[in-house]
Amino acid sequence: MGDTGSRSSGVGLERSCDEAPSDWIRQTDGGGGVEFLEAWFQGPAYHKHRHDTYAIGLTDSGVQAFDYRGAARVGLPGQVTVLHPDEVHDGNPGTEAGLGYRLLYVEPVLIFAAVRLLTGKEGALPFVRDPVVTSAKLATAIRSAFDDDREPQAMDDLVVQLAEGLLEAAPSSSQSVAPRHLNVAAIERARQFLDAEKSRAVRSWELEEVTGLTRFDLSRQFRAVMGTSPYRYLLMRRLAFARSLIAQGRALVEVALESGFADQAHFTRVFTAALGITPARYSLLGAQRNGGSLGLRG
Repeated sequence: MGDTGSRSSGVGLERSCDEAPSDWIRQTDGGGGVEFLEAWFQGPAYHKHRHDTYAIGLTDSGVQAFDYRGAARVGLPGQVTVLHPDEVHDGNPGTEAGLGYRLLYVEPVLIFAAVRLLTGKEGALPFVRDPVVTSAKLATAIRSAFDDDREPQAMDDLVVQLAEGLLEAAPSSSQSVAPRHLNVAAIERARQFLDAEKSRAVRSWELEEVTGLTRFDLSRQFRAVMGTSPYRYLLMRRLAFARSLIAQGRALVEVALESGFADQAHFTRVFTAALGITPARYSLLGAQRNGGSLGLRG
């Protein structure tokens, strides 16, 4: 059930949960000004309320029906809803089939900083007038946010992607994206640093010190040069290191800790999401290829 005491929780949450036991909410703090919410409702959901954050969500199944800025709105599977800070709204399933969705609550100050970076100038927060949009960029960002691990670098990259999507979706956006200046030397320093730190999670401030770039600028430039985010780049280096340890016949719990993951369950979840196979099965297949020499000790 959701954390009804968080800044972004809606009025009426307790009522909806009591009246419809089959409904559920899972809300977690991603850290750094981003909250995650997954929910399923078949009965009434939220009374009118407002947030002091952006609420950017993806409808996964069913129909999302809500009142926003004086009009009835409907969101369909695959569409994105963008609710701006301090705007009154409610929310309910639009049909008896129920409603499943994923939602990000994002501090406006993060979006402001990322927009300033992307546009190269000061300006108001992007305002998407139609709260229901078909946006491949925003939908991909939301899916990735829930699929990826929630380390600080991943959150930085997420904010940049959301800011880019909001700028694209804002019809009156005169805040065209500034020409890309790439500090290739700084990105190379970041790459070398990440290559050397493949056995642990790296904090955003560490890369800021190495490169002299802000975390959002680093995320944008690194993706432009390397084709992926700093977080994803490091994650794949850590998983490559983990695979080398597995090939040595190390126990999976040892592999997890030496690769910088919190525990074996965390390692298994990330490994499987990134490579499409569990570490245990990867180890077993490697042992079979090598005549059973590796052994499965996880």
